[in-house]
Amino acid sequence: MSVLNTVPFEKFHGTGNDFFVVDADDPVPDRPAFARTHCDREAGITLSESERRGADGVLFLALESRYDPPRVVMTLVQPDGSVAAMCGNGARVAAAWAAERTGTNEVMIDTPAGTRRASLDGTDVTVEMGAPSFAPRDVPLAADDELVDTEVEGLTVTAVNTGVPHAVAFVDDVDLESVAPPVRHASVFPEGANVTLASPDGEGGFRQRTFERGVEGETQSCGTGAVAVVAAAKRLGRVSGDDPVTVTPPGGALSVTVPDEGAALLGGPAVYEGDGEADIVFRER
Repeated sequence: MSVLNTVPFEKFHGTGNDFFVVDADDPVPDRPAFARTHCDREAGITLSESERRGADGVLFLALESRYDPPRVVMTLVQPDGSVAAMCGNGARVAAAWAAERTGTNEVMIDTPAGTRRASLDGTDVTVEMGAPSFAPRDVPLAADDELVDTEVEGLTVTAVNTGVPHAVAFVDDVDLESVAPPVRHASVFPEGANVTLASPDGEGGFRQRTFERGVEGETQSCGTGAVAVVAAAKRLGRVSGDDPVTVTPPGGALSVTVPDEGAALLGGPAVYEGDGEADIVFRER
């Protein structure tokens, strides 16, 4: 590994799902190496000795302010160097970052999974997440039939794509770190899957834990996973109607709306944590 220079970054989190944000105008020659190096929870960047090291990914953001509303092109590189097609909390952070620079309360976010509209009310950001899909080719699945309330590697899951694939299980008390990896790598998921566990909170909502593909571990929050929980709950008859549902990962509460038709909505805070400079690294060949 060689160090070329440094690049400024900001750090944000959405209910504990934390990201380094780098302006795409600042060139980083090897984005996967940058993410693998600086997101590492043991040896990555920390803003201070009291802060947690590393992050759940790096958001490379390109602002196009000439549009009305302004647009931001979002590329999320995960700690393993892979690119995620969509990230709900990352999209909310991207909207907060773009709004700070443009003074607007509405932003369009261009992601590999499609363009998403976001609206802001103070630090709360709500983003359109697209329509969840259970179709085998959308998840994707290796089988021709939908995977609904079916056992996979000992866990009963429902497979849904909310921008990225999720295997959702409704459970009371399960060790996520032990049950998730076999499901995440199960042959029925040719591109792998995020594994999300949900349990009723007793108030009409759900508690959530997610083992994220690309992070290869549990995150404090997962926006696409929160939407997947409500989408799967509706599919299984656990909730009904178009009212918002509260989903609570370890990092805080999110508001999720999955209408019978149209785009799902994900809402919650996006919080600025600080800024600094990071080494630009590349792997010598």
